[in-house]
Amino acid sequence: MKTWKKISLLFLIFALMAACAPSATTSPQTASPAPAATATLQPPSLPWWRKAVFYEIFVRSFQDSNGDGIGDFNGITNRLDYLQDLGVTALWLMPINPSPSYHGYDVLNYYAVNPQYGTMADFKKLLAEAHKRDMRVIMDLVLNHTSNQHPFFVSANSDVNSPYRDFYRWAATYPGTHWHTGNTGFYYGFFSDRMPDLNYANPAVTTQIEQMSAFWLEMGVDGFRIDAAKHLVEEGEKFENTVSNHAWLKGYYAAIKTDFPNAYTLGEIYGAGALVSKIYQNELDHIFNFEVASGSVNSALGQANSGINSAITFAKKDNPQGDFATFLTNHDQERVMSTLRGDVNKAKVAAALLLTAPGTPFLYYGEEIGMTGKKPDEYIRTPMQWDASPNTGFTSGQPWIEINADFASGTNVAAEQADPASLWNLYRQLIALRRAHPALSMGDTLLPETANRGVYALLRVDSFSGETLLALVNLTGEPISQYALSASGLPLPDGEAAPQTLFGGETAAGVTISGGAFHAWQPLDSLPPYGIFIFQLSR
Repeated sequence: MKTWKKISLLFLIFALMAACAPSATTSPQTASPAPAATATLQPPSLPWWRKAVFYEIFVRSFQDSNGDGIGDFNGITNRLDYLQDLGVTALWLMPINPSPSYHGYDVLNYYAVNPQYGTMADFKKLLAEAHKRDMRVIMDLVLNHTSNQHPFFVSANSDVNSPYRDFYRWAATYPGTHWHTGNTGFYYGFFSDRMPDLNYANPAVTTQIEQMSAFWLEMGVDGFRIDAAKHLVEEGEKFENTVSNHAWLKGYYAAIKTDFPNAYTLGEIYGAGALVSKIYQNELDHIFNFEVASGSVNSALGQANSGINSAITFAKKDNPQGDFATFLTNHDQERVMSTLRGDVNKAKVAAALLLTAPGTPFLYYGEEIGMTGKKPDEYIRTPMQWDASPNTGFTSGQPWIEINADFASGTNVAAEQADPASLWNLYRQLIALRRAHPALSMGDTLLPETANRGVYALLRVDSFSGETLLALVNLTGEPISQYALSASGLPLPDGEAAPQTLFGGETAAGVTISGGAFHAWQPLDSLPPYGIFIFQLSR
């Protein structure tokens, strides 16, 4: 899109006004990795995000490098080796633009970085150091609204003849919900009076957004998580998933991909599942699959496979390639460890469900050590807990918000790295397995019958390497000895198969394959409480 290569007069006005692969440690639970697969077919060339493991970072709370109590870009740069060791291959940075709020979802200047987080040079250094480690970086892009302190809105709110008046939606009389009193009329702000919505019926707004997106992509950012993607364009009283919204996203997506085909666009479509990911094809590369997220957490909490099985069944029906993003909880939800009532065994089960399921997984910072947090939002975004030293190694100064007290009693990175049975080490091992075995990241999915609702079983099949893996989890706190597995539709030759243990440390019984199926197979005589196993059925 050659217009992006030119700096428009509007761009100049905008700028002037707004300027004011890890090594896996073998543990007692883990068998040695199997030899590399010999591909029988040439696998397709898939975009980088299909094989990625993402890590969501709230910059303010991750690592402070200068003692002011606020996390910053240099702090993240200093922790890249940690992230690489954990195994993540991509970072999602929550809003990094200047903002009057602590969270950053009300932007003051789309072409600058929050000075509390550092300079633009600091951000570029973070990008360069991440890329040296083959780690991608995407940033939160808030397209639905600006801050009410943004220069464009200040101008529009003070003068009905402002050149930026039509950058927002106005009414002379009060239209109803989501409208707020301004200085020169009523303006629309779906989320808050502090966040006036942009008016995408004005083509100049789209031009600005496309130019701004190109600015960051040319700098080296690898893509965007688009906040509130279903709310961008309203139609009368309909304020989400409108025809106009789809049309706008389709145009924006085409514009991005013209000059930046490897840029990743991820949409927040709150509450969406795999069906919605089909609807947003050619508009976004991925959306978050909230069905799989809630199914995973509900099955871990309720100790029954119905939640996750239902979510994966719908996902397989609506998006069989698993071409969506998955997670457990994020920055808008209570932390998964709190949802699981502090039960580390259930947190391990949830981790296993996330990292064996289809889709591109996203971890929320601190999830790997079991950080807790309940609403209000500030308390689900508290500082990362690095060690048991004062202020948990996050800052040498006064942290911007109180740190969770449990950092001193073992919920910290240093303590969990030293414990082979910790949640952190489980995450590290499962991420390493996911990266080493394409079946876990891109394989087809089959749900065997388990004859026991307390047992989760999932087959991942990679047709190109011929690899078939079985994930097997006891969701309960009791041993289970009756759970006969049955499955069909497997691309396996007839005969006896001797499963190899990739995770779990126990040897599985052989299985008879006949007509691409097996019946009443119990890999282990008994599944221990919260037992997690991954078996390889073939190469």
